[in-house]
Amino acid sequence: MKHVDIVIIGGGPAGMAAAVSAYKAGIRDILILERDQHLGGILQQCIHNGFGLHHFGEELTGPEYAWRYEEEVQKLNIPYKLGAMVTDLTADRKVTYISEEDGEVTLDAGAVILAMGCRERSRGALNIPGVRPAGIYTAGTAQRFVNIKGYMPGKNIVILGSGDIGLIMARRMTLEGAKVQAVCELMPYSGGLNRNIVQCLNDFNIPLRLSHTVVQIHGKDRVTGVTIAKVDENRQPIESTREFIECDTLLLSCGLLPENELTKCAGITLDRVTGGAVCDSYRQTSAKGIFSCGNVLHVHDLVDFVSEEAELAGASAAAYVRGELSTNGRVIAVNPTGGVRYTVPQMLYTEGGDVKLFFRVADIYNNVTVRVSDGNNIIFEKKRKKVAPGEMESIALKADILKNINGDNITVTLIKEGEKA
Repeated sequence: MKHVDIVIIGGGPAGMAAAVSAYKAGIRDILILERDQHLGGILQQCIHNGFGLHHFGEELTGPEYAWRYEEEVQKLNIPYKLGAMVTDLTADRKVTYISEEDGEVTLDAGAVILAMGCRERSRGALNIPGVRPAGIYTAGTAQRFVNIKGYMPGKNIVILGSGDIGLIMARRMTLEGAKVQAVCELMPYSGGLNRNIVQCLNDFNIPLRLSHTVVQIHGKDRVTGVTIAKVDENRQPIESTREFIECDTLLLSCGLLPENELTKCAGITLDRVTGGAVCDSYRQTSAKGIFSCGNVLHVHDLVDFVSEEAELAGASAAAYVRGELSTNGRVIAVNPTGGVRYTVPQMLYTEGGDVKLFFRVADIYNNVTVRVSDGNNIIFEKKRKKVAPGEMESIALKADILKNINGDNITVTLIKEGEKA
């Protein structure tokens, strides 16, 4: 069994950023395993711009952003295998993959970095009534057809879900000559970035129907239309609001799920909200020496933050391989409450240095204060004019704050305007 210091599963932006970071931290024995036939992951089909403003300080398309890392991987001669499908991962870091070139191979890894990304929620997970005609696609599949294959999925479109991919495809399909009748969103708010609502819907006069869902798909061989309805506060359709919309295509943009089958193989603890691994401030999971980053850990809104997190995971994995990963001090559990849905990381160390804490909220809130406390003691506060579920938030906790935490847990909560402080 061949030993490799660091095995990285996934060659998208997270995997490549982690590899480059580990290399710069002094590790040379690195291997990226990518099941596709090229590096870059989902960014290869994201030909729109808007990437890289935070990380590179300039606006790039998805392929351009991916190429920045692919170019560096090649320049540093970091080994990678394409067409290599990882089939098993154990808690003691045995990685099994298959490829046409190598057959089945099991590697003994000093550290593993999980960077498998995420997948879209399919129609089967949504339980929409109706038969199974042609013309139903996830938004990402439609994006691949249009941007990579040059195929148009349809000409008369309804989109269910207002995630960023759905919003971007509303604009893309319009630019290709299709008519987007509406974007329907089950929740009373959009799941995407506000800039995408403005640039992809408002600028093209595409209606966003909040608190609406598809209750029926019509058509036998091909979609002929959908029935939509408004939903009540319990997200149940209101029968009196049913409305038929003629269309030949339904695109689904109803959420992303971390690709965590391998994480489960290793028996790693998963967060019930994110669907990704529970991790500490180094992005180390419950299995020692296995790290997680990017959309397989929690779904990000910007790839710039994926890169930032992956670079941390790469440096942490390198420190682990050298026996230098500091887990000194007490372990502190991070508990989200009061409008905060989840945090990443979920654990940190009192002696672990500065920590950037990412979180998402449960609703749209204006004029709130983000508060971190250990019992009755407030250890951090910061005001926000507006927070929304579609945009990930973050706060920086300095090392001296962490050293003074009492007890073994902290809470992260939102204090709304008018509530008692």
